Amino acid sequence: MAVGAADVSKDWPRPDVEVRDLFGIPVQAATMDDAVAMVERAIVLREPLHVGVVNAAKIVNMRKNPKLDEAVRSSDAIFADGMSVVWASRFLRRPLPTRVAGIDLMHEILRSSAKNGFRVYCLGAKQDIIEKVVKVFEADYPGAVIAGWRNGYFGVDEEEEIAEAVRRARADVLLVAMTSPKKEEFMARWVDRMNVPVVHGVGGSFDVVGGLVERAPEGWQRLGLEWLYRVKQEPGRLWKRYLVTNVAFAGLLLRERVRVLFEKK
Repeated sequence: MAVGAADVSKDWPRPDVEVRDLFGIPVQAATMDDAVAMVERAIVLREPLHVGVVNAAKIVNMRKNPKLDEAVRSSDAIFADGMSVVWASRFLRRPLPTRVAGIDLMHEILRSSAKNGFRVYCLGAKQDIIEKVVKVFEADYPGAVIAGWRNGYFGVDEEEEIAEAVRRARADVLLVAMTSPKKEEFMARWVDRMNVPVVHGVGGSFDVVGGLVERAPEGWQRLGLEWLYRVKQEPGRLWKRYLVTNVAFAGLLLRERVRVLFEKK
């Protein structure tokens, strides 16, 4: 039986999580357990929790794309998706305890949903991939209710209809697997209409679950080299993109370090 708001009081535990200012972005200094506790509290008490995640590439792109910047900042909680952000936080003397990768948080939310009977709506990826994803979720997380699903290929004129479908599904969690900035802009525009407590943008996670993309082994992840593993899989398409964003992020980091040092003087 699902946990309901009637089962708890407003004293449902709230994680004591500080926020770090990184590149002007408020990032949660959270562990994965903290993030899951925040999600469960939001579902049980029907409090809105729009989850955002940032990695090096997104931080760079936020500087160039005001809509993306606004959409990410509209999140109720922003987590460090990549190890590069964690390392940057330590270099800037504003340390984060660990990263909270979007794909890992997705799986933890599904585990909690299986335990508590939460309702999950899946939105994104190609039609054949989303069909595989739903089957995997239903097999791996029995007890989690897949309240609805749809592929991520639609125009702006279809967004209202999709938001209404999510609302009718009475979802507790919406997983949005679309590229940036489309997913951030969609969530920012329709989060109130959908009436979903937890909205989590999971990027390319459905492609990993559906077998289209192979995730980097844990050793590569610990070294912060997931981006290089992706380049290894699609060098012709991705090498220039990651070269440009990584160099740009290094430049941002150095400028931020200088700014922080001058602030302390």
